[in-house]
Amino acid sequence: MRIKQYHTTPWHRRLPLWAGMALLALAASAGADNFADQAPQRLQEYLQINTMNPPGNEVRGVAYLGAILREAGIDYETAESAPGRGNIWARLPGGDLPALVLLHHIDVVPADAAYWKVNPLSGAIQDGYIWGRGAIDTKGLGITQLQAFLALHASGKPLTRDVIFMATADEEAGGFFGAGWLVQHRPEIFENVGFLVNEGGTGRITDGKPVYRVEVTQKVPLWLRLTATDTPGHGSSPRPTSSVTRILRAGHRIADTSFPYRVIPAVRDLFSSIAEFEEDEFKVGFEQIDEAVKDVSFMTSLHLKQPGSVSLLHNTCSITTMTGSSKINVVPPTASIELDCRLLPDQSPQAFLAELTQIISDEHIEIEQIMGFSPAVSSTSTPLFESITRTLTLHYENMKLVPSVSTGFTDSHFFRDLGIVSYGFSPFLYQPNEKTGVHGNNERVSVENMINGTRVMTDFLTDFTTVGGH
Repeated sequence: MRIKQYHTTPWHRRLPLWAGMALLALAASAGADNFADQAPQRLQEYLQINTMNPPGNEVRGVAYLGAILREAGIDYETAESAPGRGNIWARLPGGDLPALVLLHHIDVVPADAAYWKVNPLSGAIQDGYIWGRGAIDTKGLGITQLQAFLALHASGKPLTRDVIFMATADEEAGGFFGAGWLVQHRPEIFENVGFLVNEGGTGRITDGKPVYRVEVTQKVPLWLRLTATDTPGHGSSPRPTSSVTRILRAGHRIADTSFPYRVIPAVRDLFSSIAEFEEDEFKVGFEQIDEAVKDVSFMTSLHLKQPGSVSLLHNTCSITTMTGSSKINVVPPTASIELDCRLLPDQSPQAFLAELTQIISDEHIEIEQIMGFSPAVSSTSTPLFESITRTLTLHYENMKLVPSVSTGFTDSHFFRDLGIVSYGFSPFLYQPNEKTGVHGNNERVSVENMINGTRVMTDFLTDFTTVGGH
């Protein structure tokens, strides 16, 4: 473990008091737009840094972000949870109100250049978009947070609370070398932290109206490995049972199981909020989702057209990997499958495992938990949610804000476990059917979104953290 601290003397403190105050006033009046205009180029540079996970090498991103903070005269710290797995955070001190963390992750998923229109590490600008792996997930968000953080610092406005900019490693593989590691090994960072903004929600023009989703909870991942054991042998002399036939039968039972539909309050609120934007065949069902889940015809149609919506209504398990013999004529002693199960936030993992054991119904199969998190929901009755609402309302006429539930998971769960109110909030606003390529080919974000998104993030920070901000 390596931890470093970087202390700098802010530029305005190196000047006479009167000169420093005058320059701060000038920066406050003109600086916000300058930081927004600078965001696209910063993202281009960030995308050109290879932090694909595995192996991550997030220290490269730490060096880039650290240089920017150092140039701005902002103290920061870094820590490597393992060789190359870098994390960085910086704090603007303020008043006694609970602090706010701006969080994004440095690592990105791999990208195969053979399937991209541009080099995924180029940060190229084409057709008004900045292309590159991580443009959306989450280097683009990180740059809007960084630029807003720098603008807040340059404004010199007194703060009602500390503001922490944080960039971490390993989110794409579970966050155990990043956010999870910091929570465990550097808990003092999060003392008096009450709020956190992370990935997980964004905006889209729907029926001509800006609709923003703010993620308040997420389905809980429970990753499992099922291993069947039986007598090995030669492929020419099959036995009545084998490890492979056992694991195949178990897989079929799981694949054929539809876990019961159940509507939790956060999902009920989400469906009710977005009902007005649905096709006619779903509109009433979304408004009355507790009754709609009992309608076989409705659920069948919804499953075909919106599988993501259906996944919010029950526990799910996807069979994603299978292993058996390494040789075609050998019956192996063990065979296994791996399951990506996602549980509703109020589901007991222990009760679910007991249910899964009954479905498998084979004492020769062992269930191993690879990864699992605890469930948590962040309330919308908070000053943070109110501040996000105010900011978006000022920027977009007829804006609608929807608390949402994510089928995926982010690092927010680490902080919800600490009692920190954590929202998925991105300032980007996408056009109808605008493709972004997240985790796929040709990931990109528009130049316009980077500039406007930075302005939104800056205004939000000003509203939530400064004296007189609201």
